[in-house]
Amino acid sequence: MARPKEKAQNMLNRFLRAKQEELGVVKPSSQNKRTRPWRTSEVEDLPSCERYRSQVLREIGAKVLEIQNASLGEAALRDLNDAINKLIREKGSWERRIVELGGKRYAQQPSAGGNAGDGAVSAARSDGYRYFGAAKDLPGVKELFEAPPAQDRKRSRAEMLRAVDADYYGFRDDDTGALADAELSAERKLRNHALTQWEKSRRAAEDAAKASGADAHVLPSRSVDEALELAAVHDPLPGRAEIEARMLEHKKQELLARLS
Repeated sequence: MARPKEKAQNMLNRFLRAKQEELGVVKPSSQNKRTRPWRTSEVEDLPSCERYRSQVLREIGAKVLEIQNASLGEAALRDLNDAINKLIREKGSWERRIVELGGKRYAQQPSAGGNAGDGAVSAARSDGYRYFGAAKDLPGVKELFEAPPAQDRKRSRAEMLRAVDADYYGFRDDDTGALADAELSAERKLRNHALTQWEKSRRAAEDAAKASGADAHVLPSRSVDEALELAAVHDPLPGRAEIEARMLEHKKQELLARLS
């Protein structure tokens, strides 16, 4: 009766050994070593791709648990972290192959690191390389993930109002008198220009009246301020000769319209 028991025990041992190898707890023996294809494109059936992806997930979980042990040493931790990143890339390759064969899309599912337990919390660099477990505390790694220096905070409304004084509203712009002098100079230029334009228009009207032989319409004498106001508000009025010429032209147009 011992023979059947020994056979059963051997079968149980082989089963447990296969499970440990599958989980990555022990290294696979040469005779029972199970290998996956290096190229996912070599696998044409969907179930095989799903099985290989599950194997990769189990290996990732086993290595993530193993990397929590900080006493392994720096070299071992770096090797384990490299192996985990390699397995993660392999997992992505199998997932893409599964999609190509019409299977489930796993890209939107939580990553393998997020499902392996508390030790699976990782930190990723900008290039996608991730650090797991005790590897995050290795020399030169912690500095990569330190929080950036705090930016200058936005000033509050009360702080901005404290800087508002008379200079902000321009109340002290003319303390030196430079602004008043500039305004006076500009005002004189505008007055002189307006007076010159008014004088030109008045002389042109008088010359036109004399040339036509009619009585010259002499504008009453006005002060400079009145002349400036008139030039600024009203356009120069036409003289009597110009008005008569326009009326004569209008009558000619009416007569031509009736005869035609």
